[in-house]
Amino acid sequence: MSNYNRQKIVDSVPQTGFFGHPKGLFTLFFTEFWERFSYYGMRAILVYYMYYEVSKGGLGLDQKTALAIMSIYGSLVYMSGIIGGWLADRVFGTAKAVFFGGILIMFGHIALAIPGNVTFFFVSMVLIVIGTGLLKPNVSSVVGEIYSETDARRDSGFSIFYMGINLGAFISPLIVGSVMKTSFHLGFGIAAVGMFFGLLLFVLTKKKNLGLAGTHIANPLSPAEKKKTAIIFGVAILIIGGLVAVAIPAGLLTFQSFITLVGILGILIPTSYFIVMYRSPQTTDTERSRLIAYIPLFIASVMFWAIQEQGSTILANFADKRTQLNFAGIHISPAWFQSLNPLFIITLAPVFAWMWVKLGKRQPSIPQKFSLGLLFAGLSFLVILLPAYFGGADALVNPLWLVLSYLIVVLGELCLSPVGLSATTKLAPAAFSAQTMSLWFLSNAAAQALNALVVKFYSAENEMFYFGIIGGASIVLSIVLFILAPKIEGFMKGIR
Repeated sequence: MSNYNRQKIVDSVPQTGFFGHPKGLFTLFFTEFWERFSYYGMRAILVYYMYYEVSKGGLGLDQKTALAIMSIYGSLVYMSGIIGGWLADRVFGTAKAVFFGGILIMFGHIALAIPGNVTFFFVSMVLIVIGTGLLKPNVSSVVGEIYSETDARRDSGFSIFYMGINLGAFISPLIVGSVMKTSFHLGFGIAAVGMFFGLLLFVLTKKKNLGLAGTHIANPLSPAEKKKTAIIFGVAILIIGGLVAVAIPAGLLTFQSFITLVGILGILIPTSYFIVMYRSPQTTDTERSRLIAYIPLFIASVMFWAIQEQGSTILANFADKRTQLNFAGIHISPAWFQSLNPLFIITLAPVFAWMWVKLGKRQPSIPQKFSLGLLFAGLSFLVILLPAYFGGADALVNPLWLVLSYLIVVLGELCLSPVGLSATTKLAPAAFSAQTMSLWFLSNAAAQALNALVVKFYSAENEMFYFGIIGGASIVLSIVLFILAPKIEGFMKGIR
């Protein structure tokens, strides 16, 4: 997108009206609020729904299988963002991608809300994976479009947007977790209603608040390319369908081989995208330099999310099996712990947003913020190994240990995640704007694909070793990134 077109989009958006920010931030804030309400409400109870006995309303799956499915599912959700970003950049723009994605997510939650069997479960997963791939990266891209590249409010705006994400994520586990014992399907139905509200708000306020934001197609397909792409997609679907139909009966496509395949894709897809964008004739020399700077940030993000995303798998299981749930006269639903992360973000995000603005040019650089994020992530895992050290693997753990672990990782998240969103919009080549945002979310996909391979090594007996190795690796990578920060900043060509 040319600088002229960027400015034309910015000029079409009312630049005040939402806490001193562009009015479009209101629409995007609440659209993402309801989408995250639906997603995190569903996710808070999904792992329990999988491994709880059928007599308790669950599917009765093996516990380690359920933990691996959660990681694979999370990986595919973010991996599908590549398709969503490509469709937005080349077919129908980011605003339409957000709308279509929301519809698919809503129907996915409706499928989960229907009492049924494993078939309904997997149908819902497909719908939610594709829908989130369309909505999640593209709504963040639209946030970048409503600010000019030199607007000092940009990082602060992303922090406010990130707070909206976490406001929805905080409320939904409390509501859905409270009805979990009554009916898992009622909880999934509540998630579907949340997505409906998000769609309704987006449609009603989009035209007035967003102007031209989200309507520009960065690199549209020519008529010849459309025909060729349709043929390629059709042939690919037939080939994949045929391979699956043969591989499953032959025993070649098993759950374990699928985990391995997703793990390989989690590495190959982002690597391929870096190569394609770097070699594209539409990428300038300055943009190529910025892509090189983006690589270590991407690797750091993978390490961070590998720890943070275990909050919905290993720590969710830890809350259910290893934590004292009767505390201070209250019976705690294990799903409520999923609200801790967004609660701390809601509380601390304004502090971080204010701090970055207050520090101005004296604030840490983007690579330095990433290194701080890794440091806190590693410390959060070292903290959670302490209960086993003091009390052994058999004793139930005081829930405050989990609270402390979630708090520490949130400090890291606020150093890395909103900053990463903003940095992606700054470092992205113009012809690949939405796809680069999808690439950012692929770091989460790669992290969860990695988690699907490692969660099987976790048990109450070896939890000290498990948390210690992963936490220690994150701290070492943090130190390396901090040392390399000045070199990385040189490749960013003026972006700070």
